[in-house]
Amino acid sequence: MKALVYDAPETLGFRDVPDPVPAAGEHLIRVEAVGICGSDMHAYLGHDDRRPAPLILGHEAAGVIVGGARDGDRVTINPLVTCGTCQACKAGRENLCPNRQIISMPPREGAFAQFVSIPETNLVSVPDGVSLEKAALAEPLAVSWHAAKLGLDALHPSMDQKALVIGGGAIGLAAALSLKAMGIPEITIVEPNATRRAFLSDTCDLTVADTWNAQVPLVIDAVGYAATRKAASSLAAPGGVIIHIGLGEDTGGLDIRRLTLQEISFIGTYTYTAQDFRDAAQALFDGRLGPLDWFESRTLSDGGSAFSDIRSGRVAAPKIILKP
Repeated sequence: MKALVYDAPETLGFRDVPDPVPAAGEHLIRVEAVGICGSDMHAYLGHDDRRPAPLILGHEAAGVIVGGARDGDRVTINPLVTCGTCQACKAGRENLCPNRQIISMPPREGAFAQFVSIPETNLVSVPDGVSLEKAALAEPLAVSWHAAKLGLDALHPSMDQKALVIGGGAIGLAAALSLKAMGIPEITIVEPNATRRAFLSDTCDLTVADTWNAQVPLVIDAVGYAATRKAASSLAAPGGVIIHIGLGEDTGGLDIRRLTLQEISFIGTYTYTAQDFRDAAQALFDGRLGPLDWFESRTLSDGGSAFSDIRSGRVAAPKIILKP
């Protein structure tokens, strides 16, 4: 099969690699659409030791089952493979499984390829009326759905239903859409890139700003740099909540003294539970997350230039979908 392989920092090769061989309980999926994630960009830049070269990246995928009793079924993929038997899995907190694996991270190759293998339990059927390009957005939407749910569960009921999302990429946008679907009436996305800000304003029917100064009860940091954590620390209202999704930098930025004195909750969030993935996918299928027309499609063979364009800030759309 053909695959886009991460060979070294800022170096991708499009070439033939061996077809995956499904293990017991797994299906072979012909990938029809796969999104470029921020974590793929971190690996591409050489910033993720968990993803050493050479490796097939990509985990936001949808496609068609090949072979077996479900041959031809259209599915979207939950890329988080867990043991199903540990305390976390039994409690429905699969994202905390100590034995978790994710495609695009050893030992599992990713979905920037014509085929990928994944367990039956990680597949969600896609209705005929939903394109597989949109179905590939289920994974980033699930990340943000889980984050929004954690934030709303932690927010004191006495506080105003207002939220600020730092970062207008796919995860930040998906967080805003998830909050909107969950009934939050007032949401602002802060995005410094003028091209992307214009795209979001024109396409997504959301309030977008280049800067923000007012304190709000719920702040979602979808970037994860020291500067954005510093902003979140100052913009969260007393008694409010900061949800941290972004993985841009490991350290710096948090004003621990203010968080302590103002009793601000700081919650880190990673991926999603299996139920959150199913719930986000269903919200996507039902149209509760909007038209989802904020992605750009390219061929997988053009993946190298897509990564380069994202790196240089030339992409207005929050998401690029690659099509093998």
